[in-house]
Formats: sequence, structure tokens, C-alpha cells
Amino acid sequence: MGEIRTPAEIERESMRIIDEELSRRGIVLPPGRAAVVKRAIHATADFDYAETLQFTPDAPSELRGGVIVTDTNMALAGINKAALRRLGAAAYCFMADDSIAAAARRHGTTRAAASMAYALGRYPGAVFAIGNAPTALLRLAEGVEAGARPTLVIGVPVGFVNVAESKERLWAACTRRGVPAIVSAGRKGGSGVAAAICNALLYAARDSIPPC
Repeated sequence: MGEIRTPAEIERESMRIIDEELSRRGIVLPPGRAAVVKRAIHATADFDYAETLQFTPDAPSELRGGVIVTDTNMALAGINKAALRRLGAAAYCFMADDSIAAAARRHGTTRAAASMAYALGRYPGAVFAIGNAPTALLRLAEGVEAGARPTLVIGVPVGFVNVAESKERLWAACTRRGVPAIVSAGRKGGSGVAAAICNALLYAARDSIPPC
């Protein structure tokens, strides 16, 4: 086999290796979820995601248009902008806004939580992709419990403090209220995983559009 040079070649070979490793482990992914799980593995080289990513029955297999809100600029940077443009979608992170910092001080909370409160008011039907801050996920859980209906909540924060607990509460709220969700059980996650899941859903929608 010749030297692999281009990004597309590297990605194709990476996905081939992932498929091979999954097969060797005896893991068969549900067709509607495989792309998301493999993108998470591709972003982390961690095959645990084949078992720890949870999907509500109504979690979409693709994203067409609309708004994505992230809890970090790192996750925002990782979302493919060409795919967003192709689908007429947009992505935002409000963490660095001065008004969010002021709201966090005023309410004695974190910027992450304040940014989610703001985004729920401005874009109630958005896709919310949380890869870092459990306080953001808890604020979304509170919103869902109070009747908010996002298009999708991606809950994959990483860490040790309130991380697993925030995911459990979000999962319970979404399953009880019928809000679509993709959540990683346990401590693992991260901004890269949140972006990877968004990209998997965007690519699925992009690739289903016939060329002009």
C-alpha cells in the first residue's frame, strides 16, 4: 500500500481500521447510529464509545439546517463549516459574550449555565452540543424539565465533578419528556466528541442531498 497523504485518504483509512477493529471485537452497530459512534471513536481512538453512547429512540440520524449551540469555542471550531453552509445551518457559542459573563455574575452561576439559559431563550429549538461543562448540561436538563423542547441535546461533557450525574439527569429528563438526546455514559467525552457527533449528523444530511 502506498503512502497515505491527503486528509481524505487518511480519513478513509481510519474508518477502515475502525470498522475492522469493531468487527474483531464482535461489535455490530445499529445502522442509524453507526456513523455517530464511529465519528466519536475517530475523534478519540477510544472504542468504549461503541458501548457508552446512548441514543433516545427519536434521536435523529442526520441534521438538516437549523442552529447548533455549543458550550465551548473549541467545539464550535470543530464543527465543519462547509457542511453547515451546504445545509443552510448555523452554529454559535455564547460563552465569551460580555452579557453572558454579566448574567453569570448576577445569578451566581457559571458562564456555561448562563450561556445555555440565554440560548434556550433565543433558540429554543436548537441542537445543543455540550462537551465540557456539566453545569451547561444541568441547565439544559432544568429547561427540559420545565417544558423546553430542543431538536436534540448532545450531552458528552468530560471530567470528574458532576459529570456522570449531569448526564444521568439530562438523560432522565429527555427520556421522560420525549426530547431527542445522545449522551455518553460515565466520565468520558469532550469538546472534540461533541463536534464529532455534530459532524456525523451534518455529513449524513449533506451526503443525502443530490448534487446540483
